[in-house]
Amino acid sequence: MYSKIPAKRYKHTLEFLQSVLPAPATVLDLGVRNPFSEIMEQNGYTVYNTSGEDLDEVPEIVKEFKIDAVTSFEIFEHLLAPLAVLKAIETKKIITTIPLNLWFAKAYKSSTDMRDRHYHEFEDWQFDWLLEKAGWNIKKRQKWTSPISKIGIRPILRKFTPRYYAVYAEK
Repeated sequence: MYSKIPAKRYKHTLEFLQSVLPAPATVLDLGVRNPFSEIMEQNGYTVYNTSGEDLDEVPEIVKEFKIDAVTSFEIFEHLLAPLAVLKAIETKKIITTIPLNLWFAKAYKSSTDMRDRHYHEFEDWQFDWLLEKAGWNIKKRQKWTSPISKIGIRPILRKFTPRYYAVYAEK
């Protein structure tokens, strides 16, 4: 159904999720339905997604669901003001991943989709501070690489430099 599934990233994300919030659990996954929403459901989670609303404009949308946790996988880098959404979340648990800022690569921006751009590519400590400022206490962290099958300096660096950062936090 979906092409180019990032298998390694999804595997690590699912393992991290299962380690901090075992199924069955009900989650609000920020962002529209996506391949990982289906993977979570296949692994025993009940998943609600936001419907494509601009979370910068309507952060209170996160209050409309009765859930065990909020998940957010590669979403906060697309928001101008992620602090508002993080503060609006009323559930006591959040599991989130972000792409890390890489010194050897520019921030991602789509040339065809204005919504598919990174306003922020955080360093781990910056994202930690953002979560803490929003009232979250970090309980677990994990990083992993995202190697690509190309030849060159950047692909070699991607084999050793963590690209993704996962955090589990509680209020």
